[in-house]
Amino acid sequence: MKEIAKDIYYIGINDNDIDLFENVYPVNKGVTYNSYLIMDEKITLLDTVDVRKSDIWLKNLDEALNGKEIDYLIVSHVEPDHSSNIKAVTEKYPNVTLVGNKKTFEFVSQFYDINPNVKKKEVTEGEVLNTGNHNLQFFMAPMVHWPEVMCTYDKNEKVIFSADAFGRFGSISEEKIFEENEENWLDEARRYYINIVGKYGTQVQALLKKLSTLDIKIICPLHGPMLNNNLQFYIGKYDTWSSYKPEEKGTFIAFASIHGNTKNVAKKVYDLIKDKEQAEAVDLSRCDVYEAVSKAFKYDKMVVLASSYNAGLFTPMEEFLNILKTKFYQNRKVAIVENGSWAPSAGTCMKAQFLSMKNIEMVPEIVTIKSSMKDEDVPKIENLVNSLLGN
Repeated sequence: MKEIAKDIYYIGINDNDIDLFENVYPVNKGVTYNSYLIMDEKITLLDTVDVRKSDIWLKNLDEALNGKEIDYLIVSHVEPDHSSNIKAVTEKYPNVTLVGNKKTFEFVSQFYDINPNVKKKEVTEGEVLNTGNHNLQFFMAPMVHWPEVMCTYDKNEKVIFSADAFGRFGSISEEKIFEENEENWLDEARRYYINIVGKYGTQVQALLKKLSTLDIKIICPLHGPMLNNNLQFYIGKYDTWSSYKPEEKGTFIAFASIHGNTKNVAKKVYDLIKDKEQAEAVDLSRCDVYEAVSKAFKYDKMVVLASSYNAGLFTPMEEFLNILKTKFYQNRKVAIVENGSWAPSAGTCMKAQFLSMKNIEMVPEIVTIKSSMKDEDVPKIENLVNSLLGN
């Protein structure tokens, strides 16, 4: 139980045992399930935690309350990593009132068999709940990243409980729950945003517009550390990401190689670019593809290199491009290199994927390698890089 502001406490839990978040995204640094308690005249709990950590969280909650009852449970987001203990709370504290919007209660009833006599308070946009010394105002954030998501703003302490917005992967220090270094936050926050929320940039922009009208001192997300310094850095990143703008000038090189020959070409591309601007290269066969996706969104340019496979595209690249498409990859410049021993097909497949995306500028010429890179291929590769970089 860590104090965030007057009467407001963090009672979240680290999960360092989990391997896949949402059973998809690798989280080798763990994840947090954040929950908050406002110890006012009316005691208010904001969100619960995943069932994986129910026992320890319920014990901590009981210790934090020290014999007192909960008056309100605000449900920011019904995804089970935040709502799994709603039923347990209503059973242990039968006088509690669940606070949510119309869709909140639709989803709660789909997930959990809660006693129909449990009190419910349905709130709407801008409505204020008074708990004594605190006035909590609600702002709907549909599709950031589920339809029922809402944020709660403590008007007295200037704290925004931002649901999944501004979250990141990775556990946090039990002693230091506030982020102390923006750069420590950045990579895991980007990977979280692009893969979890990234498809819904328009909706994130709508939320940012609402938040811009508020005086915010502290951001309290449902995952990752609390934020209380240089908030414009974090808000600025969210504005960039949700606008689908490149975060930095540079080139991301993604390759999928069967026997290592395409990898050799990727290394040549990297060597040609690295002294001219920032560059990163990733082997799609051996990386977390979702991290590769977040890196692709980081930079303003990308080179994709892949082998032909079964008259199509080598599967790691196919998966990567499919995910990019679902996350609305756009507003970038792209160059393509294919490899094929007798019937090159990878380039056509990759080009078709990018043609289906929005505002993608492609280097016109696709470089084709036949099996392995030879001396006569080098000028073609150099021309490709020069065209990509605008030289």
